[in-house]
Amino acid sequence: MKDPDNKKYIKLGVTGVAVIVVSLLFFFLLFRLPELSRFAAVVAGILMPFLYGAAIAYVLSPVCNRLEDLLAKIPVLKEKKGVRSALAIVLALALALLIVWALVMLVIPQVWESVVAIANAIPGQLANANRWLHDVLQDQPQLQSLWDSVYSTAVDKFNEWMKTGLMPTVSTLITQITTQVAVFFSVLKNLFLGILISVYFLASRKLFAVQAKMVLYGVFPRRAAGLIEDEMHYADRMFNGFLMGKLVDSAIIGVICFAVTSLMGFESAALISVVVGVTNIIPFFGPFIGAIPSALLLLLENPMHCVYFLIFIVILQQVDGNLIGPKILGNTTGLSSFWVLFSILLFGGLWGILGMIVGVPLFAVIYDIARRLIRFGLDRHGAGEMLAGYDGKEDPSAPPEESGEVTEQEEKQ
Repeated sequence: MKDPDNKKYIKLGVTGVAVIVVSLLFFFLLFRLPELSRFAAVVAGILMPFLYGAAIAYVLSPVCNRLEDLLAKIPVLKEKKGVRSALAIVLALALALLIVWALVMLVIPQVWESVVAIANAIPGQLANANRWLHDVLQDQPQLQSLWDSVYSTAVDKFNEWMKTGLMPTVSTLITQITTQVAVFFSVLKNLFLGILISVYFLASRKLFAVQAKMVLYGVFPRRAAGLIEDEMHYADRMFNGFLMGKLVDSAIIGVICFAVTSLMGFESAALISVVVGVTNIIPFFGPFIGAIPSALLLLLENPMHCVYFLIFIVILQQVDGNLIGPKILGNTTGLSSFWVLFSILLFGGLWGILGMIVGVPLFAVIYDIARRLIRFGLDRHGAGEMLAGYDGKEDPSAPPEESGEVTEQEEKQ
């Protein structure tokens, strides 16, 4: 009787000590949060090339797999697995770099021409606006007096700013430009290193997958590891399917936009098409983000072209939303329009443009985890019959279940 009591007190004492230690650790981390944030930022900056490399390798991994399958059909390479893998990586990277180089060579000259055209058009547009305003105010003495007052005040403010605020503004601008140039070269360095590191990721992607699975099943029980593996496969399908589908869809939209704007005689057709195609990657808001600057550019060049372009964009987005997009993407994420809009606004507010791009598949994964937890909770509390009455089926957005190497006997246990 004495030994069980001692064991009970020992367990209580160990539990109390553990709670105290965890509480102290929590408060230590809470009060050291700024230092930890700075430390995390430093570590992230150091590992940025690896993050770039991992992202590049993840995007190119399906391309490498497809190229390996095609190279395996060549009799000379059929038995040479290592050669096929190396050739697939080289071809995938070459294809990606070729596409990026083509886009850069297409955009930069167009941007320069557009800037020059805008600089040349602005004086004429301002002169036309001034003449129009003069004609309007000619028969309105009160408005003419008001305009003269506003104009003189604006000129005085501008002259005062030129005397007192110009030099500080120029100094701040030079500092910002210097900082941005340094950031630009840092990004280029990390991107170059990321391309090199992506080669190692692509070459070892199958080995990393096997090692990750071994670690997963070595750390977690078999049932939990199977569930985690299922969710990881689901997340990979969400990100890979959605992002690849959006890239293909946006490329098609860009080509269609270039063909139509070229036929209609728009200036800067290539630049406008690249902007429309790239921004189309962003769900929901992408068409508006791309159409607004393009329309403003055309407005400075030719107002009627701006009107025609807006009409064309509305038609193009209707075709994309109802025909091209569903054919390519289908219902990849399984999210309703409400949750798509919610995820774009949430992650866009957190991470900017990147959040708007990855927000939908990321929220789809979060939604699936929540769905699994709710279903588990309903089954645990004996309310599993509620699932059968959920819109006549278990869950309209639920993906087909995967085994994850978990047997029915293990599920019961």
